[in-house]
Amino acid sequence: MTPTPQPSLVVVANRLPVDEVVEPDGTTSWRTSPGGLVTALEPVLRTNSGAWIGWAGGADQELEPFDVDGTHLVPVSLSSDEVEEFYEGFSNATLWPLYHDVVAKPVFHREWWESYVRVNRRFAERAAEVAAPGATVWVQDYQLQLVPQMLRDLRPDLKIGFYLHIPFPPHELFVQLPWRRQILEGLLGADLIGFQLPGGAANLVRLVRDRLGHEVDGEFVHLPEGRTVRAAAFPISIDAAEFEAMARSEEVEQRARVIRERLGNPRTVFLGIDRLDYTKGIHARLRAYSELVAEGHLDVGESVFVQVATPSRERVEQYRLLRDDIDRLVGRVNGDLGRFGAPAIAYLHSSFPREEMAALYRAADVMVVTPFRDGMNLVAKEYVACRWDENGALVLSEFAGAAHELRQAWQVNPYDINGMKVALLEAFHASDEDKTRRMRAMRAQVAEYDVAKWASDFLSALAELRP
Repeated sequence: MTPTPQPSLVVVANRLPVDEVVEPDGTTSWRTSPGGLVTALEPVLRTNSGAWIGWAGGADQELEPFDVDGTHLVPVSLSSDEVEEFYEGFSNATLWPLYHDVVAKPVFHREWWESYVRVNRRFAERAAEVAAPGATVWVQDYQLQLVPQMLRDLRPDLKIGFYLHIPFPPHELFVQLPWRRQILEGLLGADLIGFQLPGGAANLVRLVRDRLGHEVDGEFVHLPEGRTVRAAAFPISIDAAEFEAMARSEEVEQRARVIRERLGNPRTVFLGIDRLDYTKGIHARLRAYSELVAEGHLDVGESVFVQVATPSRERVEQYRLLRDDIDRLVGRVNGDLGRFGAPAIAYLHSSFPREEMAALYRAADVMVVTPFRDGMNLVAKEYVACRWDENGALVLSEFAGAAHELRQAWQVNPYDINGMKVALLEAFHASDEDKTRRMRAMRAQVAEYDVAKWASDFLSALAELRP
């Protein structure tokens, strides 16, 4: 049997880029996951005979490396306790709320931290085993912030990059973390640390200077051992061409017409699509819309708000409570304001394939993306990419990373309910000329800076750094 050659490019992420599918006969297979990161990195991995290291998503799975669609996948196993402590615990009940402006209160448990260290070490050891001499290893996201330094200790010959897909908090929030020094030192094992926005990079550099005492110069951190680390912004994007092609297809256009018909052919369809997460601002958004209906500014039957909330982390208590809150709000609003066959809010707690998402984007007149804090928010960019006829309006939180690029959207402070109501009405009443002008500018931005350019820019910047 011919041994698998060691890859010159290794991606290390919490999850593998595939989903396990159970066939009707009970057999299982693997299907490539949807998403921009997978789309961007697959061709790069193929070109470089690369590998992707990650968790397959189940507990206590011991899987051998395997190939899917030309990509070599190297699974890392997690026990059921580690799923609870590392993933649901430290990653999503400690780091996630802390990094999202403490929208919910972070929980600090020493046992969770110990599991985080243990799992990060397992990922680092796997990468050290797999990577070819002098290879490039690109570590992804907040679940694996200790991996860069652990990997450097094991394999100092490697070129190591790290990318954070969520916001990086300011000094005043980050210092709440009992293990703040260990996280900073873990990140500094990378040669290049990428963020969605310049503010995230600046936050890290300030923390490294103030808490670790390292010399800094703009984007660069100079370490005592003589190594220099760069922290910079590389805003992530989507495969804009693929979304536009999907949106132009007759199947998607027909489905969009069916969606509007089933909603009663209202004059205006407002749309929100989010993971069910307390950072997304779903409750405040629906409250603002319902007040506009109650006050007579919008009429049930002529307008409807479609809210898709994709199930997320349902074993975590805060997420179960959030779902209950939104269920109650939607029920109360529809009970008070809806009519037979014409709800004020059409609420769907479900996930959909990308073709259905594209149809929803095509059916919507006003897209409402109002998170309290978001690293980027690709839904906003997906909507823009699907509006190939240059109509439609985007209401966007100024606290989403996408707001820095999509400046022509109606930008709002999601904590300001009255301000959100004003923006929703402005988008509702905007002229076709105004909407076209705004959408044309946003589409040009999304088309030029797509996900392939994001990956290329990061890897090129990493390659340029001196070892």
